Amino acid sequence: MRRRSRAADLEPLAAVVQRLGVLLAAGVAPASGWAYVAEAARGNAATGAQEVAESAARGDSISAAIITVARSNGAETAAWRGLAAAWLVASDAGAPLAATLAELAGSLRSLAQNQRDLETALAGPVATARMVMVLPVVGILFGIALGFDSLRILFTTSPGLVCLALGISLMLLAQLWNRRLMRRARPTHLTPGLALDLMAIAVSGGASLTRARRAVADARETCGIGDDGSEAAIEDVLALSSRAGIPAAALLRSEATEARRTARSTGERTAATLAVTLMLPLGLCILPAFMLLGVAPLLIAVVSSTVTGL
Repeated sequence: MRRRSRAADLEPLAAVVQRLGVLLAAGVAPASGWAYVAEAARGNAATGAQEVAESAARGDSISAAIITVARSNGAETAAWRGLAAAWLVASDAGAPLAATLAELAGSLRSLAQNQRDLETALAGPVATARMVMVLPVVGILFGIALGFDSLRILFTTSPGLVCLALGISLMLLAQLWNRRLMRRARPTHLTPGLALDLMAIAVSGGASLTRARRAVADARETCGIGDDGSEAAIEDVLALSSRAGIPAAALLRSEATEARRTARSTGERTAATLAVTLMLPLGLCILPAFMLLGVAPLLIAVVSSTVTGL
């Protein structure tokens, strides 16, 4: 599931899922449970929970309603699709829905923490990239403050027009370069470990491995969840479980937790690397643009006044 344009706030949705699991464990019907949690939901999760509650009250499929919400929920699309897939897998494999939701709530909170840590790590490099973009403008204002007519030189003289064109081109190139570097630094998958969680849900219901795999594959296809690279890890865990003669659910959940830890450390390492790579557009584009727009007009003005004086 690909990155959206803004950061997702998964805490409200995690709270909805947690409360729903508690209600179902207490014997509340799913449709009634959604109605109750929708009343207390907050943030972006409130609208989605209300839509699901209304669909459930009409007797519609709850998983289908969750998928509909996922398609229109912006940054939280990946999490809502994960919830829909978990609901489908639990229903198909016969896993306890209340326990499934409790585990999913914990996973969502872990993902939310991952995203907060990554946003914090990226805050410094992003702020630096934005700040250095104003250096050429500062250079122009500095020249005006010193009494040089920098704007007239840039817009009315041939050397000034050349400096202006080159300076603006370098600034635009730097902006595009910065955006590309920051875009590559952000994670492409917002829900690491989700496939492992889904398989854990499937096998916890006592279904055979064949049925569990089919349930997970069908749910991922229905909910539009792509491959997150967890297939090899799933097969390794299932093989280990078979050799050791122990239930696979706990091993799969442990592997999902490790996948989220790995994603967080990778994101932090990428953010640290970004702080260094952002120096490339600064040195190759911003500083030359500063010289062309801020310093060159001053030199042109000095040379012009000197020649005129002679």
